[in-house]
Amino acid sequence: MTGVLSGFFIVWAVIGLGYGIGRLGVLGADAQQVLSRLAFYVGSPPLLFLTLSEADVHRVFSAPLLVAAGSAWLTMLAYGLVSRFVLRRDASTVVMGAQAAGQVNAANLGIPIAMFVLGDASQVAPVMLFQLTLNTPLYLTVMDTLTGGRRPTVSSVLRSIVTNPLIVGSALGILCAATGLTLPDLVLEPVRIVAGAAVPAMLLAFGISLVRARPLSVPGARVDTLLAAGAKVVLHPALAFALAWALGLTGPALYAAVVMASLPTAQNLYVAAVRYDRATTVCRDTVLLTTVSSMLTMTAVAVFLS
Repeated sequence: MTGVLSGFFIVWAVIGLGYGIGRLGVLGADAQQVLSRLAFYVGSPPLLFLTLSEADVHRVFSAPLLVAAGSAWLTMLAYGLVSRFVLRRDASTVVMGAQAAGQVNAANLGIPIAMFVLGDASQVAPVMLFQLTLNTPLYLTVMDTLTGGRRPTVSSVLRSIVTNPLIVGSALGILCAATGLTLPDLVLEPVRIVAGAAVPAMLLAFGISLVRARPLSVPGARVDTLLAAGAKVVLHPALAFALAWALGLTGPALYAAVVMASLPTAQNLYVAAVRYDRATTVCRDTVLLTTVSSMLTMTAVAVFLS
């Protein structure tokens, strides 16, 4: 338990440093965007490659992947039913709100939490693979159809998957793990150095993003936001626990599955909401609310399951 709390303290300390940097404006107005891009395009792919190249491939593609997919989609379904039939929202708004309720911040916060709290960065791989290869292409296709935009083709969807740097890094790592291929240190050492930039950049960018956080400032979106945030921090982890238990996961595997489901809403969801001009306030505010409240959920999970 002490190790778990120490992990949370490390994460929060760096996030706090990022918040201070943002308040003081030390790195300029574009610091969050630059650090986020550094983490996404430069640091995270080699980090995922190194982590997954030493991982158990069977574990990545077994029960944890089913838990990640099942708990997320069931959470989205529950939100969607309430949003559609109780709140009477239109279909495209329901889809974006459902994504806010069930899609987690696997890249920017999932990797640091997996490293420092779970002690194994590969624990985030099942969630990331589900979101990047299944969930995201599916919901973007649905949104393009509902909003009357250019409908994506099979080739465009596949292109978006194979050009995603996180998927490329993960795929290469899994390939090495599956084949037993080991690269020489002369090749791996530069990869390790660049990978070391990922987690600090993620957490600092995350802290900077909290400086201008003003959730629930738009009255018309408060009910939807609270519904999505509640589903994210309570229902999603609960469903993950139930599915993991039903699939026979115990001990660290059960704990990891629930912690990953407890992550806050993915920040890039707001970008998609702006693109389609649907549920922008709900997505933005849900990200902000769950960013703080999910830490409490993960701490509670750590107390009961670690």
